[in-house]
Amino acid sequence: MISRRMFLAGSAAAPFLSYASLTAVYADTPKDVLVVAQQLDNMTSLDPHESFEAVGSEICGNIYQKLVTPNLDKPDAIDGDLAESWSAAEDGKTFTFRLRKDAKFASGAPVTADDAAFSLQRAVIMNKGPAFIISQFGFTKDNVAERIKALDPATLVITTAEPTSLSFLLYCLSAGVGAIVEKKVALERAQGEDLGNGWLRQNSAGSGPWTLRAWKPSESVMLDANPHGGRGSNVKRIVLRHIVDPSAQLLMLQKGDVDIARDLTTDQLRALEGNASYNLVRKSVAGLMVISMNQKHPHLAKPQVWQAIKWAIDYDGIQKNVVPLTFVVQQSFLPAGFPGALTEKPFRKDVARAKALMAEAGLADGFEVTMDHYSAQPYPDIAQTIQANLGEIGIRVKLLSAENRQVLTKTRARQHELALTVWGTDYFDPHANADVFCVNLDNSDDAKVRPLTWRSSWQDKKMSDQALAALKERDPARRVALYEQLQRDHMAASPFAFLLQKTTTAACRKGVTGARLGTLSDSHSYATVRKS
Repeated sequence: MISRRMFLAGSAAAPFLSYASLTAVYADTPKDVLVVAQQLDNMTSLDPHESFEAVGSEICGNIYQKLVTPNLDKPDAIDGDLAESWSAAEDGKTFTFRLRKDAKFASGAPVTADDAAFSLQRAVIMNKGPAFIISQFGFTKDNVAERIKALDPATLVITTAEPTSLSFLLYCLSAGVGAIVEKKVALERAQGEDLGNGWLRQNSAGSGPWTLRAWKPSESVMLDANPHGGRGSNVKRIVLRHIVDPSAQLLMLQKGDVDIARDLTTDQLRALEGNASYNLVRKSVAGLMVISMNQKHPHLAKPQVWQAIKWAIDYDGIQKNVVPLTFVVQQSFLPAGFPGALTEKPFRKDVARAKALMAEAGLADGFEVTMDHYSAQPYPDIAQTIQANLGEIGIRVKLLSAENRQVLTKTRARQHELALTVWGTDYFDPHANADVFCVNLDNSDDAKVRPLTWRSSWQDKKMSDQALAALKERDPARRVALYEQLQRDHMAASPFAFLLQKTTTAACRKGVTGARLGTLSDSHSYATVRKS
């Protein structure tokens, strides 16, 4: 066992000691320290302009602020974070942001427009995984200094290459890659031309409610309160402990070794439901389970087969019997909680209708096909249910189970037939998913851009044009309406069957309040967490 003092000690030089010596001292975690059990092994960097994994993005979201942030309660609203106001010029290319004058970095230095300009320029120049979210507006390492610049300490001007929807720009700036770092600190720690990347991978220079004290990969993360962060919390330190097994997380929560468990499955959550000693904070997050149908398979290339598969699946049965507390039914390419997302569910299990569609396709006797899926639960159980559902309409499915990375490698090479996977959205705008599920401008095997449409060898010019028109629409209400229509058209005529949307739960002990979950991981927040 690892000790509380291992995570709670104040000395940076020797913060980790033995657990056994302290078990008699503490019955529960200290009142000013929040201890969280969480799987922490899927992150490689805590530099916000490089981090692109879910957990890393969450931690960065608690350390850094951005110009703007999505409203957690109203998906069509954007709130100011470091920016107090913004405006768009008539040309649709020039955007001006006025920054708050009271914001400070953890160092105590004020946050200025120069820091904001440097940070966005840095994301483009470094060109790490999430950079495309910013660079898609026409920024390059050669022009970004001119197109993103500070006019004075409180005024930032961004000039895009083409007329741009204000809402689209704001949602992209609200992504984790839009984090504002302290320019002076980053440059002082720079090695060569890395802009401080080597140092910021395991250190922080932000203005968010927390600062990074220590990160031991696949072991722990320690966050300290930012004295200038304007928090609504009485907690002084957060300790995230890497606990892989959900059963172990539950046991630690019940014993008082941790205050929050973040990765409990349906079985563990059932043990806590209705128990007044625990508070379950739930949120549907931007992870969609989908069946992709490769158009290189001659039978899967028939639109009637697309629809037959969608009408054969027992969506409600899968949700209720396999994943009742960790997924909800969602049948469009936008996750619930996103601007313009549809939550209507047009498909249900209708074997007679599905068989009629198979007959219309000339496949009344069915056909054989393979389906790749992740080997970790709940995917094998869901895959077996789908196998049985499709078997009722004559589609004989051979299941191919493999690790996540192996399934992704196969689909990225267009080598699957059916594939059951999960897609996580990159940023909080409808175009993030429309771009990958609707747009395919080059379907050749050597295409440079390879979205999920390309991976399944599907190209529909009308659908691509609809998605790009919605992207460019500058009227916010009209833009949402275009995405709503695009989702309906996509459900009716695409080789993607959307099944479920992931629900995440923070299981909190009694007395722990204020932990908030967002649709994207970088908006999971401990800013207002409190312990009584």
